[in-house]
Amino acid sequence: PAPVGRPSARRQLAARRSSTGPSTANAGAAARPRVVRCRAAVVAPSSPAADKMSIRTYVLSELDAAQRLEILKRPRVDFSSILGTVKPIVEAVAARGDDAVREYTEKFDGVKLDAVIVAVADLPDPVLDADVKAAFDMAYENIKKFHEAQKEVADVDVETMPGVRCRRVSRPIGAVGLYVPGGSAVLPSTALMLAVPARIAGCATVVLATPPRKDGSIVPEVLYVAKKAGVTHILKAGGAQAVAAMGHGTQTCPKVDKIFGPGNQFVTAAKMMMQNSEAMVSIDMPAGPSEVLVMADAGANPEHVAADLLSQAEHGPDSQVVLVVTTDVDLGAITAAVTRQCAALPRAEITAKALTHSYAVVVKDLAEACLFSNSYAPEHLIVNVEDAESLLPDLDNAGSIFLGRWTPESVGDYASGTNHVLPTYGYSRMYSGVSLDSFVKYMTVQELTRAGLEALGPSVARMAQVEGLDAHRLAVTLRLGIE
Repeated sequence: PAPVGRPSARRQLAARRSSTGPSTANAGAAARPRVVRCRAAVVAPSSPAADKMSIRTYVLSELDAAQRLEILKRPRVDFSSILGTVKPIVEAVAARGDDAVREYTEKFDGVKLDAVIVAVADLPDPVLDADVKAAFDMAYENIKKFHEAQKEVADVDVETMPGVRCRRVSRPIGAVGLYVPGGSAVLPSTALMLAVPARIAGCATVVLATPPRKDGSIVPEVLYVAKKAGVTHILKAGGAQAVAAMGHGTQTCPKVDKIFGPGNQFVTAAKMMMQNSEAMVSIDMPAGPSEVLVMADAGANPEHVAADLLSQAEHGPDSQVVLVVTTDVDLGAITAAVTRQCAALPRAEITAKALTHSYAVVVKDLAEACLFSNSYAPEHLIVNVEDAESLLPDLDNAGSIFLGRWTPESVGDYASGTNHVLPTYGYSRMYSGVSLDSFVKYMTVQELTRAGLEALGPSVARMAQVEGLDAHRLAVTLRLGIE
């Protein structure tokens, strides 16, 4: 049976504190936020995942500045040890090319490869169920429509003063590498998110890297997307070896100029290593484990909130989900829904592990919720409140925002049209998600008439003189005959 009534979040926490007695925290623990375990009173049929299920809960107004900073931290990733594993793989691929890719693919994926690279045009069309094909076709059209619209704001042409014309023109990046994860979850949706804008941008060489199946073949849904979206090559490898192969190039894998896509900690480390190497390759963004922040008011359906939290927690054990609620929200109902839904998931164990480093925050109002969200800077931000649109001007840091009661994060992951390759780990403070801009570079162009140089030149010459750069000054004054 469901809990009776809807006690507020603050009343639930107060009741728990009074039953457990006063805090005995000492001065040495003052920097650690006081935490309350909000556990569901009613649990679904017993399972290991359900037994572990609880949500740490904080009242934001009771935390000092140091404690607020503490709860903004993500689960720690030890990149020093990961880089120690990744570095020899990257170096081996750089030195031995395809042979190293084959070696590591057999070692990590248990697959012996004949060809490391295959041309997409040479592969037969995959056989898919009609409803699967229709779902991916709908997603393709929406992603294509949204990213094509971004072309309209690309180029700029301005006369800054009479006779001085300045332009910005875009050109596609010549060769791009798209990483599509395999492993615990195969993600053909990521192939769509990366290949569609690459095609719209006009990238000539598009290499899609994805781990092969045990028989050496490509996941049919990934191949379907690759063919539909104009991918030129498929690299049958995953992990750091795939990133290194695209970044350095091998005997058969084209070298790319930029690498895109999410992945595990080893893939992320390899991307960051390649960007700082002599390979001359850039990456889309630094990325970490998947995350979501859900903002909910009293009108939010607890079942919907729970499902949104779990939709990110199921990505992996290092994912993090954060719930931010106002004081009138029934946290017990949400926790019960999380427990029940989690226990029924095929990936329940993975999801339960993610929930161990997830938490809820109680705020006094939605303005404070926005401030907390901006500080956390989530990858995904769900705003499940009344009149969600009114909060948008106050939201500054998020990879992608999902407004209103009827906008689950899942639609952005798959088919609304926006891109799901987004900055994580707080990087949405300074990075954007993947867009059409990610696949192009911009060149500025200026062109002056004689009259334009006559008007602008004396100022340029004087500035060059101030900086002590006489050749700069002469390039102007010799043209104007005033030297």
